[in-house]
Amino acid sequence: MVNLDKDIQYIKGVGPSRATLLKKLGIYNLGDLITYFPREYEDRGKEKKINELIDGEEALISAFPVGRINEIHIRKNLILYKLIVRDETGTCNITWYNQAYLKNIFKQNTRYKFFGKISKKYGAPEMQSPVYETSENSKNTGKIIPIYPLTYNLSQNIIRKIIENGIKEVEGKLEETLPEYILQNYNLCDYNFAIKQIHFPDNFANFKLAKQRLVFEELFSMQLALLSLKNKYEIRKTGIIFDKSAKMIDIISKLPFKLTKAQLKVLEEIDNDMESKKPMNRLLQGDVGSGKTVVALVSAYKAVKSGYQVAVMAPTAILATQHLETFTELLKGTGIRCELLISGITKKKKEELLQKLKNGEIDILIGTHALLEENVVFNKLGLVVTDEQHRFGVRQRTTIVEKGENPDVLVMTATPIPRTLALILYGDLDISVIDELPPNRKEIKTYAVTKGMEFRVNTFISQNIEEGRQCYVVCPLVEENEEINAKSVMEIYENYKNKIFPNYKVEYLHGKMKQKEKDNIMEKFKNGDIDILISTTVIEVGVNVPNSNIMVIENAERFGLAQLHQLRGRVGRGKYQSYCILKYQGNSEIIRERMKVISSTNNGFIISEKDLKLRGTGEFFGTRQHGIPEFKIANLFEDMGTLKVIQGAVIEVLDKDPLLEKKENILLKKMVDKKFKNRIEI
Repeated sequence: MVNLDKDIQYIKGVGPSRATLLKKLGIYNLGDLITYFPREYEDRGKEKKINELIDGEEALISAFPVGRINEIHIRKNLILYKLIVRDETGTCNITWYNQAYLKNIFKQNTRYKFFGKISKKYGAPEMQSPVYETSENSKNTGKIIPIYPLTYNLSQNIIRKIIENGIKEVEGKLEETLPEYILQNYNLCDYNFAIKQIHFPDNFANFKLAKQRLVFEELFSMQLALLSLKNKYEIRKTGIIFDKSAKMIDIISKLPFKLTKAQLKVLEEIDNDMESKKPMNRLLQGDVGSGKTVVALVSAYKAVKSGYQVAVMAPTAILATQHLETFTELLKGTGIRCELLISGITKKKKEELLQKLKNGEIDILIGTHALLEENVVFNKLGLVVTDEQHRFGVRQRTTIVEKGENPDVLVMTATPIPRTLALILYGDLDISVIDELPPNRKEIKTYAVTKGMEFRVNTFISQNIEEGRQCYVVCPLVEENEEINAKSVMEIYENYKNKIFPNYKVEYLHGKMKQKEKDNIMEKFKNGDIDILISTTVIEVGVNVPNSNIMVIENAERFGLAQLHQLRGRVGRGKYQSYCILKYQGNSEIIRERMKVISSTNNGFIISEKDLKLRGTGEFFGTRQHGIPEFKIANLFEDMGTLKVIQGAVIEVLDKDPLLEKKENILLKKMVDKKFKNRIEI
């Protein structure tokens, strides 16, 4: 048995300094190394004659140098090195820039292989900066070569060599992860073959077999984990059967507005769940502003009128406070007692509140992560609502659920995910969708603009502020680096405050600030004491400032479409016409396409489909937020066909063996436990 936990530093060719670079790529041990898959491949296997070369293609030739390398000084700091090579059919020019060491490399009577892109000038073929080596020493030509995602100071040759050393250590010794009957039923190759051939395929047929096997395993293990979780709830637990005489219509008819057809349909699904003996585990997807909170409120009403308590968990204090205001206002006269638990409340108030909760004197407790604390004890918890699910892992959901006797669970998200994907990602939940907006919501007008429009944009902001409105400005996203993001906020803030809008009240908000400071700023913005709020994406979630009608997003090309749509939803919450202005840089086709998509539709589901298509799943969601490991090889968009097959396969396995206890499923149980340890409560 091979030790896959062996520290990356001790793999041949690594050492301490390279280990640091590899860790930046998420490679900490031998197991990470062999599953660091190539992003693409170059076919350097088929040799071509020089007279067969085609303009624009990548090709491999085998040829002899004609004379020595010529050195041509083009201008200061730019020297061209030119070598003419020949085979039996013709000659080809090979060029490099600023690589003086090449002068002593090539010998006239030695055959070399060159691989690179062909360009034809005046009919003569040329290759710029190709990969080269002697015919006897073919390491980087003459075969299919993997290309890996890299970090600074790690070249393709270095990482290839390290991975090759890692593969040598494990070759033929890796333990199979899938049972024999799965391999046979789905025509999958074995794990040892797959790992070797995905990195260094002998041919494209072997590469396809390896990829098929590894994609299957990655998606299969995730589906198995999620559906096992669902099974665990359904097999071992009987849920609460809520009172049929506690009717949702009693509160719906008292609301100061009419619910949409979509809201009523979703409430019917929830009502059926609540009255059945199976514990409800339902995901409620609804676009920004579609009225999910009201659906949660009506469900909470039914739970309380059936004699139970309700927990509502929101990701931020300001959102929790907003929910409390909504619940208190709309439940007036029903006798339902709502309270707020956030980290900012005094010790005395918290103790009082926790005592009341324990005694059953609070019906609905709304709060942040504070609800997860051990000392928060409910008297009779019947319903758990978590808002913006992508901010809470599956684990946190489980923690709060355990505070009751199998309470019903309603998970809400405004991140629209295509339905097929939602079924995969939230395999442990049933899914409801609110797919229409309330009739009073005005469509947000969206404009994508370049640098040259800045003056017009600023004039437009001024006009709206003069009319009493407010404006959000969201700063560009710099990976997950809070430090740099905070700096970028401060730069833009200084510019807006001192140069562009010195007469207006400008404030800023970023992730490095203390929660109390953030809440304080948002409170001031909400009360109209700030005209322009410069922020990172921390304002992304559910904050309701009806008077704010302009959202400016700097460097919009750095954000995903789904995220731009989320940010846009911060405006358009009041009676005023609202606008989203996307400032973008760059002129690539993909940037223009993305700006076109977001400007042309306000439908989050269409946008998320397009986003997924344009960017692939890796970037589409930080899957880590879902409590699910990131995909290393599968692409949910490209592999949708495989996914559907896998869902059927997983259901079949769990129908016969719901808890994976049979002998033939020992490997599956082991795989799920290993891959999802500490991420999902299986």
